Amino acid sequence: MMEANQLILLLALVLDRVVGDPPWLWSRLPHPVVLFGKCIAAFDRLLNRPVLAGPLRKAGGVVAIVLLLLVSLSVGYGLHRLFAMLGFLGFLLEIVVTAVFLAQKSLLDHVKAVADGLLHGGLAGGRRAVSMIVGRDPDMLDEAGVARAALESLSENFADGVVAPALWYGLLGLPGLLAYKMLNTADSMIGHKSERYMQFGWASARLDDLANWPAARLAGLLIVCAAGIGEGMAAAKRCFTVMMADHGLHRSPNSGWPEAATAGALDVALAGPRIYAGDAVYEPMMNAAGQRAIGGADIRRGLLLIDGAWRIGVGILLLLALL
Repeated sequence: MMEANQLILLLALVLDRVVGDPPWLWSRLPHPVVLFGKCIAAFDRLLNRPVLAGPLRKAGGVVAIVLLLLVSLSVGYGLHRLFAMLGFLGFLLEIVVTAVFLAQKSLLDHVKAVADGLLHGGLAGGRRAVSMIVGRDPDMLDEAGVARAALESLSENFADGVVAPALWYGLLGLPGLLAYKMLNTADSMIGHKSERYMQFGWASARLDDLANWPAARLAGLLIVCAAGIGEGMAAAKRCFTVMMADHGLHRSPNSGWPEAATAGALDVALAGPRIYAGDAVYEPMMNAAGQRAIGGADIRRGLLLIDGAWRIGVGILLLLALL
């Protein structure tokens, strides 16, 4: 018989895929991740003062993320206990709360907007849409650059916006889910190698790498499976080969897995040189022999690939739960 938390996760994944993040709701209420961000910003102001020496700022970052994770775990446990006392209503509420922290539909919608922008609004439309999901300078991107940025964001965020939170909910329930989202939010806010955050964000960045380690590799394997079903066994073989050979070319120890898998599945070249806020980042291309003149149609192929990977993951979860 399927356990309650497995059923909750399955239904939350489906609910997120169907409903996503409705604007009418989050325009009236603060999203939990926004609240997480305010907590992180408060610790940043308190413990990351420029007058402090580097070691003190590093220690402050450790204290901040430990306290934030403890609060997240406690809130998650408290919600779980509350929902358990509410019976069937609590069961439904836990599904909704879990779905709030998943991002499959919103991810697909944002990346689809980039494809639509390129196909219907030309380069200007693509640049406008991609500026909403990536940090690189959109005015410096040609059509292929816009498409690469969209595909890289799609594959990376599939790993840390869908697979990772689902995995941590599966392992630790709501406490694990909230702690992961707090950590991931902290990494996005303070886990940068800038002068301000090199020391203070060190602990958050390293812990986020650790938390995403299994999810990134699982996401890559799901993409390989989706390539086999959607593109054929030759694509699956190429996908796996490129993933294993090129994932280490990425500056992140985790993001290279789903990005290289996507590059291999679609037989396109991803990554390479790009510019963030005027600063150039030089990286080798993953699947460098793949197609480089890509556009909106390739983004749409990527959307089908990642949605297929999601469906395979849900199917595997259902099968494991029933067994």
